[in-house]
Amino acid sequence: MDATIYHHPRCTTSRKTLDRLRETGVEPTIVKYADEGWTEQQLRDLFAAAGLTPAQAARKREPLYRELGLADATDDQILAAMVEHPILVERPFVVTEKGARLARPIESVDEIL
Repeated sequence: MDATIYHHPRCTTSRKTLDRLRETGVEPTIVKYADEGWTEQQLRDLFAAAGLTPAQAARKREPLYRELGLADATDDQILAAMVEHPILVERPFVVTEKGARLARPIESVDEIL
């Protein structure tokens, strides 16, 4: 099975999700999104596939989220901030031919494996 994980190596949940994929025999393509960044269209497609809005996919515990006042922002404003600051995207996302999931909880990726 082909799979892609949008991964942040310092994130415990991201590391555990990668381990879970490997335990099921899946060796995913690893995208270190904090290094590579996002385009607005990538995020729109990813969130649509996962059934999430930008607000739902935002990393609200990230101090920058509060600093930028994103709690009251529109989806377009949140997307623009995510493109400028990739760390604002919650993690990790996993994509397979069966769909996309935000691995929170980690077990949610089982639905697309």
